[in-house]
Amino acid sequence: MTEKQTQPIPAGYMMDTCGRLVPQEMVKAVDKLRNDLVKKVVFQAEAVSRSLRIFKEDAFSEVQAFVDLSAAEYGRELGGVKGNICLVSYDGRYKVVRAIAENLSFDERLQVAKSLIDECIHEWSGGSRPELQVLINDAFQVDKKGNVNSKRILSLRKFDIEDERWRKAMTAINDSLTVESSRSYLRVYERVGNTDQWKQIPLDLSGV
Repeated sequence: MTEKQTQPIPAGYMMDTCGRLVPQEMVKAVDKLRNDLVKKVVFQAEAVSRSLRIFKEDAFSEVQAFVDLSAAEYGRELGGVKGNICLVSYDGRYKVVRAIAENLSFDERLQVAKSLIDECIHEWSGGSRPELQVLINDAFQVDKKGNVNSKRILSLRKFDIEDERWRKAMTAINDSLTVESSRSYLRVYERVGNTDQWKQIPLDLSGV
């Protein structure tokens, strides 16, 4: 916070955007009304944000406590927040989903994998399935920031191919993978009538 923002304002004055103290009688009525409206909305937003933060912390804690309780019935300890969880009320009307989104990156070994796969594709070009070639080419494409799509890269591991080079490539992909960070999300849903559709209760908890 800047010095201008923390400086106490004497009674009868308002501070302008340049940090100057202006007597209130010299401030237009519309400027005063605008100032009061903006500050009122901001203060309300801050209060709502604090409430959401408390709700998020409590909800995540209670969901994890229930997961641990459920696991204990089978003599298991899951050891912290891992994986996605979907909890549905007994009557099937409400659903709470905890999702973990991971930010993945690959090191230089991804290029080793690409080289091995290129060898395979070059040798198989006469008989390999065209859709597999398209999938591989798409997987290694980079976006405008030079990043690859981790989901497409990891989807290559689902193919059971016996070629030793392919297996080495999949090992290289696994070894090159690093989880840089992870973020937890909580989504709450209500069933739409008696259908199989769900309506999400809007809560933007990602930024709090």
